[in-house]
Amino acid sequence: MKLRGNEALRERLAAAYVLGTLKGGARRRFEGLMHDDAALRRTTHAWNERLGPMAEFVPAQQPRAQVWRAIERRLDLRPSTSWAAWRSGSLAFWRTLAVASSAVAALLLLNVTVDRDRAPAVSDVATLTNEQAQTALVVTADRERKLLRVRVLAAAPLTQQQVLQLWAVSRAGQPRSLGLLDGRRELTLPLPAGAIGEDVAMLAVSREPAGGSPDPKGPSGPILYKGSWVNVL
Repeated sequence: MKLRGNEALRERLAAAYVLGTLKGGARRRFEGLMHDDAALRRTTHAWNERLGPMAEFVPAQQPRAQVWRAIERRLDLRPSTSWAAWRSGSLAFWRTLAVASSAVAALLLLNVTVDRDRAPAVSDVATLTNEQAQTALVVTADRERKLLRVRVLAAAPLTQQQVLQLWAVSRAGQPRSLGLLDGRRELTLPLPAGAIGEDVAMLAVSREPAGGSPDPKGPSGPILYKGSWVNVL
């Protein structure tokens, strides 16, 4: 696999690696390439920073009964043996339990992660950061249902007379209001025309007086956070 000089391929493989869709031998070869390629490691890290916040939108799932049974079979967990060791208080049991717990956690993560049917539909994601490159908000788009979902992670506190307003900024520099963020940690907004697409250069969040910007042409307050869409389909 020749990656040097092929930036488009490097980006695609790094994104697939972070998403977990690069499987088997291809994944192992990519890891081997990263070992000797610092630039490829940086590209992969950048994709992890972009896509990692999507985990905030994956709801907790209760594993199905067959998942637990499969875990018990793989780990050879026999209730009678476990309870006998519990009563004896043997050091060997606690060491075994620690290893088994780690294995159970890994298996649960694998089984829950691959159960994609229950995950919310996401076509695009944007991570909005402050001037210190700290993530403050994550915005996802569902093009099919025409919805925006906003998760506020670490936004600066506001007074009762202030509100955050979300904007899509076109490549021509024209802001389009996408709605007000009313102080909740998570909210859903309509996905209007012009909120997403090649014409949109970035998303931005400004601090405005209650009721939103009085300027019909764009923000009246300072821009606190900004970020760009990444298409994940």
